[in-house]
Amino acid sequence: MNNVPVPDLCLTRLSADYDSGARTPLDVVHAIIALRRAHADNPIWIHAVPDETLIARAQALESMPRDRLPLFGIPFAVKDNIDVAGLPTTAACEAFAYTPEHSATAVELLLEAGAILIGKTNLDQFATGLVGTRSPWGECRNAFDGAYVSGGSSSGSAVAVALGMASFSLGTDTAGSGRVPAGFNNLVGLKPSLGRVSTRGVVPACRSLDCVSVFALTSDDAAHVLSVIGKLDPDHPGSRPFEGKAGLLPADFTFAVPDPSQLRFFGNDDYAHAFAHACERLAEMGGHEMAFDYQPFGETAALLYGGPWVAERFHAARPLIDEDPDTLLPVIRTILNGARNFDAVDTFDAFYRLEDMRHRCADLWKTADVMVLPTAPTHPTIAAVRDEPIARNSELGTYTNFVNLLDLCAVAVPSAIIGATGLPFGITLIAPAGRDAALLELAAKYHADGGLPLGATGHKQPRRHATIPSSPAKDPEWIQVAVCGAHLGGQPLNHQITGRGGRLVREAYTAPEYRMYALAGGPPARPGLVRTARGGKIRVEIWELPSDRIGGFIAGIPSPLGVGRLLLDDGLDVLGFLCEGTAVANATDITKFGDWRAYLRKSAA
Repeated sequence: MNNVPVPDLCLTRLSADYDSGARTPLDVVHAIIALRRAHADNPIWIHAVPDETLIARAQALESMPRDRLPLFGIPFAVKDNIDVAGLPTTAACEAFAYTPEHSATAVELLLEAGAILIGKTNLDQFATGLVGTRSPWGECRNAFDGAYVSGGSSSGSAVAVALGMASFSLGTDTAGSGRVPAGFNNLVGLKPSLGRVSTRGVVPACRSLDCVSVFALTSDDAAHVLSVIGKLDPDHPGSRPFEGKAGLLPADFTFAVPDPSQLRFFGNDDYAHAFAHACERLAEMGGHEMAFDYQPFGETAALLYGGPWVAERFHAARPLIDEDPDTLLPVIRTILNGARNFDAVDTFDAFYRLEDMRHRCADLWKTADVMVLPTAPTHPTIAAVRDEPIARNSELGTYTNFVNLLDLCAVAVPSAIIGATGLPFGITLIAPAGRDAALLELAAKYHADGGLPLGATGHKQPRRHATIPSSPAKDPEWIQVAVCGAHLGGQPLNHQITGRGGRLVREAYTAPEYRMYALAGGPPARPGLVRTARGGKIRVEIWELPSDRIGGFIAGIPSPLGVGRLLLDDGLDVLGFLCEGTAVANATDITKFGDWRAYLRKSAA
């Protein structure tokens, strides 16, 4: 495993290499495939995208407009409680699994921006946990030392990035699931403001509190990803507009730290010293430290699992709990069944209590620009969690559980590598909703000042403020694509084109060099076009899509189909659906019909 090179997937350097031709998406995909095999014994993935699909996606990108795709060729992973069309969503519970027809909004935006999906990652079942060990797929191990927990619930998403198998990943964060794994794996973990990123297509943990989070190698990378996915979703009621910029923190910013008597590290002196040093570094950067009373924030945190909000978690899994509770892990079943201890009166009491806490906590922001906390108070081993799963997990939420309840945003940022253990330590920057950009900028400066390597890859941080391509603010160009089967007008998959703003240009015929086959499988039924020395003319439709939407469309095309250059009978060539030759070995040759619709009519007669 040590002999497998770890690619440098930082967005800054990877984008620069694509621009110069030093690397191609295909080079990157091959490197990730090799690395994925090297780490096959670590249960990072629940559904890894097949090698041949990754290669086809990388090849398809070569014909796309590089300057129109802000995440061209950037590999990413997705936590397996977030929908990806055509791949099962399990939430780490096989009995719960379903296969969605549509991807989550955030995933759609990433694919349309040219990113390459590597796979869906392991997690604590139903996103309930901060340890990363509560999964039937196995205990995801820390990227630095396999004896220690990876953190959860977004365990696989963090480890995939830390080990160099993705430039960034999507997690979710309700109680710290997007921050604790970042701290334990030397990553940036962005928990955006509630509603900043649409949660449409995400299996709810606590629907009113859930966030799609981002794990990245640097804060600049996280900011770039947020610029792609942080868009208002008119089809999701929880999506909120955050127009304009809230501004950066002042050079002489004030950062709030809990009174020393309220800091808890559960005997981890290394973490205590590392946090004290982190505060010294922030002061050297121009910050002014102030102590504050952490008690109301801690009381708020206790409401998340000690109050009726656990009923929201129960709600997502209720059919399984009621009908077949043994399909859930015992520790998850115990936690979720705690919802039965609360009634409607308890719920309103908790809402009133939360409003009181919000009022008390709001005073802090009159004097502080940012709150600074340890991302986690300690780092347990997997063995310690096995011995006391509830207690060890509860400890890890000490500094995280209140954030969403109080409508705050947060960025976990690497701070140190502990000399005695070689394990990472991180801090979290917290501010009121809408201050995401300000936190990311401060996190970027702090991270660069520390000079830590990127994740567990060993690669150095890039020089800050290097150019990362972004979408130009002008009308998109249009790209034509020829379709001949289920994407034709009126056919079952045509919505995948029209839903992306596609429009019909004209009908046409291929050059007489193609054979058409009826492929096995479905529904829907699909044809496959193969270019041969002797074939026939096949009727097609030419549709056009905005260039910034073509990536998501092509990414959803299942094997054995792909997109390549299709020659028309008028001598022009366009993007079009082609089929792998091996897939038609036993398929029915329907070239004589010359038209998919004609074949369907004949078959139905």
